[in-house]
Amino acid sequence: MDLLTEHRPVNGPVVYGFLRLVRVTQARQDALVAALAEYCRTHELNLSGVFSDREATAGSSPAFTGLLDVLALPNVYGALSPALSHLGPKAVVTERVRRIEAAGSRLLLIRRPAPAPLSPIQSETTGGHRPLHASFVEGES
Repeated sequence: MDLLTEHRPVNGPVVYGFLRLVRVTQARQDALVAALAEYCRTHELNLSGVFSDREATAGSSPAFTGLLDVLALPNVYGALSPALSHLGPKAVVTERVRRIEAAGSRLLLIRRPAPAPLSPIQSETTGGHRPLHASFVEGES
């Protein structure tokens, strides 16, 4: 009789991490990398590498270009980041999310974005429920 899948060494979907490390201590960097690794461990993902933006750029960066390159590889599930803020300054986040999606990948976030408050009209028309945002997969941690 064969062992159950849970008892076999099975590789989870491949993801690559992305961190924005502008003026961050080594301890903070280590903690962020550890958080990515722990998220992958608990969600059965295979963290194959981490790209780090170390400059406060508003445009393209070598780290983000590298991330897009690996997302184009076969069998890569997506990109993982602690929060949307790690994709860069607010002015470029939307474009970077679009480019990740255009590469056919998912963007997984460990920390959910803060929800915008509902207006009284939205609250009445949606029954108080917020519409789901489909451009990324929210983490549960």
